[in-house]
Amino acid sequence: MSTIVFFHAHPDDEALSTAGTMALLSESGNRVILVVATRGEEGEPVPGVLKEGELLEERRTEELIKSADLLGVARVEFLNYRDSGMTGSPSTSNPECFWQANVEKASLRLADLLCEETVDLLVIYDPNGGYGHPDHIQVHRVGTFWADQIGLKNIRWTTLNRDSIKKTIELAMETAPDEGLAGIGDDLEERRQRVEEESFGSAESEITHAIDISDFIEKKREAISTHRSQIGEDSFFLQIPNDQFVNVFGTEWFINPKETRKENEPFKSNLFN
Repeated sequence: MSTIVFFHAHPDDEALSTAGTMALLSESGNRVILVVATRGEEGEPVPGVLKEGELLEERRTEELIKSADLLGVARVEFLNYRDSGMTGSPSTSNPECFWQANVEKASLRLADLLCEETVDLLVIYDPNGGYGHPDHIQVHRVGTFWADQIGLKNIRWTTLNRDSIKKTIELAMETAPDEGLAGIGDDLEERRQRVEEESFGSAESEITHAIDISDFIEKKREAISTHRSQIGEDSFFLQIPNDQFVNVFGTEWFINPKETRKENEPFKSNLFN
């Protein structure tokens, strides 16, 4: 049995980016630990979802625990920094937010939480945090620093396959330009332009691992649906038809920063390889 730490920024990040891989590893007999940097205080709640007097961070913590239970996570921990919000927002200047944290001191919090664990593999975001969110970038920095300090060699970056997403959007534009992806009124051209930015995800040529999570796709969707404070019933994630959901989300992408995949070389299908 191996111990794998998934280090995420906010509640719901685990469901959206690595849920299938977490479920797969857990069902295979591995010990999966989820560490979350913040409790998502700066998220935008779905209108009417919070009870009177209920704090968003309390609801998001509950949602995360439900998601983790579904995915077979053995242990959930928080670093208890404040959500930094998006780039340019006043919340990124809050001295209590994760973005403002000293990387070394934050890594000590992580070390304290995991001091009794023998970690075999750490999963963090790519250097730009997938799409540039300050807290995602900070997870990368803090996780990398901690791994260096303890001599952990096995690190994987969870990322978005920019080329695959672009192809999916372009196909939707060609086949149903007036309907949007899955018949949902998305501005596909705007999304296509965003995906083309080098700050969004990673080029397919940079990705080393493609984890097929099709056997766990329902668990992934169910984990996403637990985060109802952020993901409403009419959201893309819950309305997209099952076959399209598998096509879009049935593979989770990772990078081994110590490897380079040769042109035309197949992706690795096991996170440990």
